[in-house]
Order: sequence, then structure tokens, then C-alpha cells
Amino acid sequence: MSNIIQLEKLCNDFMLGEIVDVPVAVTGGFMHRMYAIQTTLGRYVVKALNPEIMRRPTAMNNFIASERIANVAAGYVSALPAKMFKGTSIQEVDDQFYLIFDWIEGRVLKLDEINTVHCGIIGGILSDIHKADFSELVIVNNGSNDRQSTNWSFYLEKGRESNAEWANLLFEQIENLHAWNKTAIASTNLLSSEVVISHGDLDPKNVMWNGDTPILIDWESAGYRNPKQDLIETAMYWSENERGQIDRDKFSAFIAGYKKSQGTLQANWAMTLASGFLGKLDWLEYSLKRSLWIECTDEEEQRMGTSQVTGTIHAIIRYAETIAEVEEWLDH
Repeated sequence: MSNIIQLEKLCNDFMLGEIVDVPVAVTGGFMHRMYAIQTTLGRYVVKALNPEIMRRPTAMNNFIASERIANVAAGYVSALPAKMFKGTSIQEVDDQFYLIFDWIEGRVLKLDEINTVHCGIIGGILSDIHKADFSELVIVNNGSNDRQSTNWSFYLEKGRESNAEWANLLFEQIENLHAWNKTAIASTNLLSSEVVISHGDLDPKNVMWNGDTPILIDWESAGYRNPKQDLIETAMYWSENERGQIDRDKFSAFIAGYKKSQGTLQANWAMTLASGFLGKLDWLEYSLKRSLWIECTDEEEQRMGTSQVTGTIHAIIRYAETIAEVEEWLDH
């Protein structure tokens, strides 16, 4: 069944009105597909959840929990949770799962458009999320301290067998990847005793701006995080330029925005920054799986995975080269 027919059925099943124009594919990150839909009753954005991801044993519960978090967070910050029908945010049509959102006016800022004011605003919003009371949700922290390092040699072997364009780059960095992975897991385990519930992926692509007003979207990574690690990772996202370099003024503005309601910050910053490798390494492994057709649905997704492997390795290298300087900023 075609995407359009499925979307028409979705609109009929949930009384969104009749589609009056051809659905338009819109940018929705690197994992799922999104469509803008105009109907007789309104305008919506529909996120078609990646079938490969939804086959994971924990996926459904994770999406349910993240949308519950988004709904509570909307009482503290400007957030956009998915619409609920019959008590659930996740809708199913012909074995395909969807999230449905009301259309909002706004746009994502490009990296060269972000200034210190934007950074200060988002820093303050992150602080508000960290202080929010999510206790009514009774969400269990399923974090584990027995995580093992990824077998990067397995992916290198598979990449060489398929003549993957990233194989040589992975080979050049494989010893570093093992070292970064080991250090990141150890640091994350040590930081796991201090956690809050947070958005989990509050980078610029997940904030829509309507004038000076930010609206937080895409809560699917929401869950427990170490607050200092979440702070530093998010501050670096917002202070990065198009070449991957961190602007100190933007970084400092973000930290200052956060500190307005948090007070003095104290942490083992070296450990905090080391733990920051883990999310990037997880994304690299997922991209490798897509590129190698291990966890992939079609050629477009495979090409995206291949592109992301190369880009992510370079991003991890830049991160490794940057963290010593960032630690010095934080210490002073």
C-alpha cells in the first residue's frame, strides 16, 4: 500500500479530515519519515516511525514514555507532544506506526544564524526541564552498568567485504574508537547515580523558532540523563559552527543561561566530557548497521547510513580534539 493511501486511511481513522493536497515529505531527522498534510479540518505533521526501530523489543515502551514526558514538560516549557487518540500517542495503520502533530509555524535555525541570545534562552529552557517534576509518570530508569564496548572490528570486516566507502576511515580510527568507547562507558557508569529526566536530543534541529519564541519538538530520546553531561553536550550543539568548531562566547552564553536558575555548577568535567563520546558512538554503530543492511528498510536509508558513518567519525574526531579546551573553559 502506498504512503499516500496509508496517510489517507490514517486521516479517516482518526477524523483528521479529508486530504486536500498531496502530502509533502518534510525534514524529520535521520531516523523516521515525516509528511506535512493539509486536510479539510487543519494542517498536521505525521511522523512514520521507522519499522526497523519499532521491531526492537524496547521501542514501543520507549516511545510511549517519551510522549508522556513531552506532555508533562509542556507544563514547564513550550513543547510539542504528539496528539492523543483513545488515550495513546502512537497510532497504527496496516502495521505502520505513526505520531501525529498539529502544524506549528516556525523554522529551525541554521548554525550560522544562532547567536549568544539564542544560546542563553535554550540554556535557561534546559534548566527548566531539569528542574521539572516528572514524578507523576513513575518512569523506571532502565540504565545499565554492565554495558560492553562495541565490536568495531566486526563492522570493519563487513565493510571491507562490501567495499564500503568508509572502510579505510574506520580502519584508521578503530583503535581510537575502542579507547573512546571504553572510557565513555566507564565515565557514564560513574555518572549514573545523578540523573534527571530531560529531552535527550535538544540540538538546534529539534527547536522550532516562531520569532523569538522556541518550541521544543521531537521528544523521542527523552529519558534519564546525567544533568551535567546533558548540559555540556547540549551547550556544544548550540555553540558549534558549520565547520564543527565550538564558539566560546556561545558556549559561555548557554552555560550562563542554565546557571541563572541553577547557581554554581560543580562537576568532574573531564569525566563528564568523556561520557559524551557514548551517544556519538551509539549513532555511529546505528549508521554502520544501516549502511551494511543489518538494520535498514530501503536504499534511501542505506545511503543515509553510509553518509552518516563518514560524517559521524569525523565529528567524533573533532570532539576528541575539542574536549580538552572545553574542560579548561569550564574549570575557569
